[in-house]
Amino acid sequence: MVTETIAEKQVFGSSAEAAGEDAFAKGEAIVDESALGNEETFRDEACEGRKTSRNIELGRRGEEAAARFLEKRGFEILERNWTCSAGEADIIAQDDDVLVFVEVKTRSNIDKGLPEEAVDRKKRERYERIAASYLAAYDAVDIAVRFDVVSILAIGSDRAFLRHHANAFSLGE
Repeated sequence: MVTETIAEKQVFGSSAEAAGEDAFAKGEAIVDESALGNEETFRDEACEGRKTSRNIELGRRGEEAAARFLEKRGFEILERNWTCSAGEADIIAQDDDVLVFVEVKTRSNIDKGLPEEAVDRKKRERYERIAASYLAAYDAVDIAVRFDVVSILAIGSDRAFLRHHANAFSLGE
């Protein structure tokens, strides 16, 4: 498995927002936790295991950052949040001659482990079914398929730790 690790820093504050630019979506910073809040501030027993609006927003912004990160590295983004009966693929991209299905995991802390640890056997199997559905309607013949994971961890109000796990798992793994 090839892992690329980066930590980019840019203040995510009023100057970026005033300019209409979302630094997080550009893959340059993650999230101003004072604006979104820390997971701990809104977790309670009634919401445990369910996504809150802050978690949904954090995930959306993580997917934006991951897409920008991949585009900067030459990937062509084909689909975002592609859905089928098997589920949803966060990103489907082309990397040279390889069709890549990308799962993006974003967390604001490591209380439940690193983001990439959430991609368990069940999620890997779901991605295989999603890939099969996508390929059934895909025009190309004899194209290689790869499954990547982009893991994003907020490490402060203006920084993120992003890891790109290329070929994170194989079919049947």
